[in-house]
Amino acid sequence: MNERVVVDPITRIEGHLRIEAEMDGPNIAAAYSSGTMVRGIETILKGRDPRDAWAYVQRICGVCTLVHGLASVRAVEDALKVEIPPNAQLVRNLMIGAQYIHDHVMHFYHLHALDWVDVVSALSADPAATSQLAQSISSWPKSSPGYFSDVQKRIGNFVESGQLGIFANGYWGHPAYKLPPEANLMAVAHYLEALGWQREVAKLHAIFGGKNPHPNFVVGGVPSPINLNSDSAINSKKLAQVQDLIRLMQSFVAQVYVPDTIAIASFYKDWGERGEGLGNFLCYGDLPISGGSLSDTSDFLFPRGAILNRDLSNIQPVDLHADGEIQEFISHSWYRYKAGSDAGLHPYQGETRLEYDKRGGVRPPYKQLDVADGYSWLKSPRWHSHSVEVGPLARMLLLYADTSAKAHAQAKELVDSTLATLGLPVQALFSTLGRTAARTLESQIVADAMQGWYDQLIANVKAGDTKTFAEALWEPASWPKQAQGAGIMEAPRGALGHWIVIEDERIANYQAVVPSTWNAGPRDPQGVPGAYEAALAHNTQLHDPKQPIEILRTIHSFDPCIACAVHLSDPETGEAIEIKVS
Repeated sequence: MNERVVVDPITRIEGHLRIEAEMDGPNIAAAYSSGTMVRGIETILKGRDPRDAWAYVQRICGVCTLVHGLASVRAVEDALKVEIPPNAQLVRNLMIGAQYIHDHVMHFYHLHALDWVDVVSALSADPAATSQLAQSISSWPKSSPGYFSDVQKRIGNFVESGQLGIFANGYWGHPAYKLPPEANLMAVAHYLEALGWQREVAKLHAIFGGKNPHPNFVVGGVPSPINLNSDSAINSKKLAQVQDLIRLMQSFVAQVYVPDTIAIASFYKDWGERGEGLGNFLCYGDLPISGGSLSDTSDFLFPRGAILNRDLSNIQPVDLHADGEIQEFISHSWYRYKAGSDAGLHPYQGETRLEYDKRGGVRPPYKQLDVADGYSWLKSPRWHSHSVEVGPLARMLLLYADTSAKAHAQAKELVDSTLATLGLPVQALFSTLGRTAARTLESQIVADAMQGWYDQLIANVKAGDTKTFAEALWEPASWPKQAQGAGIMEAPRGALGHWIVIEDERIANYQAVVPSTWNAGPRDPQGVPGAYEAALAHNTQLHDPKQPIEILRTIHSFDPCIACAVHLSDPETGEAIEIKVS
């Protein structure tokens, strides 16, 4: 067997992820992705009131925060055929949009940028030259020599104290870092600025949802009554604050995030040929531009569809309810289906059954992944038997290719101008670099769309429409004895679906297929790898197996969130605890 490079845990992500790379000299010949946490939320939900599900599933993750809660209420609304008021849809759009921008900026600066930015190198930068660089790419006001000098002193204090803190344990000095010291100093300065910025933009969730993380939701609308003259409702002061927050997001994205991404990418153009992966992409579609019904997919900001084999000229239609379209496989997972390990189940029929070993404990432990058997707590979702990638790159490719999409022109202009600036072909989109750039460019699109949703909300209120909830449509007396529905959305990390089956007013089955399950899942019964595994095996060479920064670059370009896999452990023994819910 070829040597394996093991990275466990992958850091600067949400949750626990193990990557094993099988080497052929300096090249990665094959890769294996293992989610090392147990999923259990779906089992906990069985037998509960479906109107309460959002409060449970929202705790799947603390970073994804509102998206699971919103997917859950959408699933119940779909099952019970509840149409929410336009204002509720607009408020939800604004909350999702804020999540996108907050999440993408945090990912770029605090999770992914350190794969490209050498923090220690910033100590040798010339603050005056850094100021000149920053002003050449943006009009952002914090760009004076004195400002960058102060940031440099802060970094120096970290290093001199021997406590790098948030910058500890990096591969500083690795030859894969290519930025000059001045670019490194600029990026670190913006890293620190983004910490304060994210605290402010999170307030939008608190305005409409009462708190952040995990804002409140309700089946039938939003728990945000609008009354311009009431201190206990969404009044004129709070709406003005929302406008200020939208402008704050727009300015940081346009003047800091986008210019930084392009500036950094210009030194790493070779990564436009690495980490391609599958060439298959899936987008559920989301965000009604006019605040209308989710049933009208033609109104979505992000269109629904699939792209196979990098063919942008042929967008495949997607049906998220049809039995044969989406299936989850567990042939290489630590689960078992009643129908057998090679079966594929649509989420409506999905099972979350743990495999137990002879000692009665939940598997693993293991010393090394047995990739011929199960090797992950994640399942392997497939669309029409295809392994697909979901996320910002999938969305931007759909926008770029779908001429009927309402944001097509803006997406095409952003993508083409970015490629032209970098001197890269369209094929560079299918790469680690393309995946990172797509996340940045869609932030610009979402920030602009947020202003439109806000303007529509204000216009509705001025016209006398303040309704944010569909009263009495969700009372159990009106429910069918049996119902099922899908809560579909595009979360920042990609296609997210919650499928619910309701019987006698209680949850009979519940399955969440999350973006990182699509991307991080293991091989299927045919041996086809998931998106992480395929991307790592595409033109990836390691300079130093003991410092595998190349693996981190590609994995972080997906923005993993493995916390959707939940486990409980004994703090004294570290053993898994079995919880029985009666």
